[in-house]
Amino acid sequence: MMPHFTAHDGARLAYADDGSGLPLLCLAGLTRTMADFDYVAPHLADVRLIRMDYRGRGGSDWTDAATYTVPQEARDALALLDHLGVGKAAILGTSRGGLIGMMLAAVAHDRMLGLCVNDVGPVIERTGLARICDYVGRNPSVPTLDEAAARMAAVTPGFSDVPSGRWLDDARRFFIETPEGLRINYDPSLREAFLSAFQGESPDLWPLWEATAGMPVAVIRGENSDLLSMDTFARMQQRRPDGIYIEVPGRAHVPWLDEAESLAVIRAWLGASPNRNPVNRPRSRRRIP
Repeated sequence: MMPHFTAHDGARLAYADDGSGLPLLCLAGLTRTMADFDYVAPHLADVRLIRMDYRGRGGSDWTDAATYTVPQEARDALALLDHLGVGKAAILGTSRGGLIGMMLAAVAHDRMLGLCVNDVGPVIERTGLARICDYVGRNPSVPTLDEAAARMAAVTPGFSDVPSGRWLDDARRFFIETPEGLRINYDPSLREAFLSAFQGESPDLWPLWEATAGMPVAVIRGENSDLLSMDTFARMQQRRPDGIYIEVPGRAHVPWLDEAESLAVIRAWLGASPNRNPVNRPRSRRRIP
């Protein structure tokens, strides 16, 4: 049974804490769980791998749509580090997790050893958002995992040279088999939260990226991504020319992180991160809005 910690509002949130070495907090995508990092985990044997299920996902409590926000999830991530007594951690964030990592750079900079983002940036393309809107909060229309895997392969453009069985492995992580058919592994009201967050004019997130100044950064982009554009990818490099950047061929949103290109970037980035883990103690930080 996976362990849980209790957030400030009483929500019980699931997490995993494995290995030893530099603390690496892995933050998953919008509808994903800590299983998002199952493919890369075997390649990270020399770190302390910390993962969590956001509230409303996987093994964590469902709260309500109003709490399924990047600021709340950032607070929960800090609460997990506090629970584990981790003073500083490097953060590897996929999609939504990358946004949380950028927010933490702005509000809790002294808790971070570095930030690596997977296929996300300060500008989120509307094309990618529209695609997510099509499925977030909805159960699959097909009844079996095999059919779900086949559908995922058919409706997810931009991927090539996919490892054998990978779509089925993903389906097993995303969906739960029930007598009534497949069900999503998260609170359906996440759809309401997602639509609310991205209605109207997009916020200016560039200050969050600029807040990473002084820490090692890396950006992984799927070459066919519809969420992180080439223009935004280039602008991120211009503003942090000291970072590590790669495009992963044959990948869209999002790379699985076990690709050779992804692993090379993650290893180089981890090598640039100071291997420090001070005893946790009360710290001053900006309030997360």
